[in-house]
Amino acid sequence: MRRWLTAAVAVTAVLALAGCGVPAGVDRDLADDWPALPAAKAFVPEAGACHPIVQDIGYLSGYNPVDCATQHRVETLHVGTLTGPDADRSTPPRAGSNGVHTARAECDRQVNKAVGADWRSGRLQLSVVFPSGSAWAGGARWFRCDVYEVASLDDGSVTPRTGSLRGALKPGSPLTFGCFNPKLAKDDIEEMRPVACTAKHHAEFVGIYQFPDISYAEFQRTSGRAHKACRSLIAKYAKVPDNSDMRYRAGTIIYHPFEEEWKDGNRGIQCFLWLSDRTLTRSLKGAGSKGLPLR
Repeated sequence: MRRWLTAAVAVTAVLALAGCGVPAGVDRDLADDWPALPAAKAFVPEAGACHPIVQDIGYLSGYNPVDCATQHRVETLHVGTLTGPDADRSTPPRAGSNGVHTARAECDRQVNKAVGADWRSGRLQLSVVFPSGSAWAGGARWFRCDVYEVASLDDGSVTPRTGSLRGALKPGSPLTFGCFNPKLAKDDIEEMRPVACTAKHHAEFVGIYQFPDISYAEFQRTSGRAHKACRSLIAKYAKVPDNSDMRYRAGTIIYHPFEEEWKDGNRGIQCFLWLSDRTLTRSLKGAGSKGLPLR
């Protein structure tokens, strides 16, 4: 390219020295007649796009969105941007860092709005996807809030689906948690088997308790706080007095995030009421003291 440009300049100079006239519209200044190149745009993924595979890192080479009406596994329900100190790092945020916490908190808020309830109240999983190291070095500061349907409360296998997850947890959705029959092994819950609330059952999902920002080790040492908080949720759910008598109305089952999720900022505790000595054939939502009496 430089050889051609140099030759053109040389020819122009020779013509000028020879006294040749300058054609109309030529001002003898080549530089100002070339349009400026547009500023390079960094790639940013699209919110609302669906994907055939789950990505842990947002490599551009793996970005192959598909129509959400066709079979897929993942949907990006929100795309955010890190700013301030979180964006000043030389590499993408590491697990457990403030940047991951910031992104996850935004993803929680935006995904909850999109699906119609706390995403942890149904068969959904949320992952936060950051750009690759090379994309980050090139200026990318986005993060994706990817959501996917899973097989069950106890089985996190991704379920292929068609259609968007927007509004997926509105009342009556088949993805929302309802009633269960716990499978016990001594004092441990091996599995929560979902059943219709009109079928015989012993447990029911009542809500999510957002645990305080403490370490995972401290949470394990003080797990009784989670059960107490869940009893308060049961009282609100069943519309019974929230007092010390709650322990005589229902037992509690809790599901909590794994340690890695906890460190990344997921503190949502899934709360279930449990009646080991009584078989239910209806939901206890709003049942009052008649439906959930002292035992």
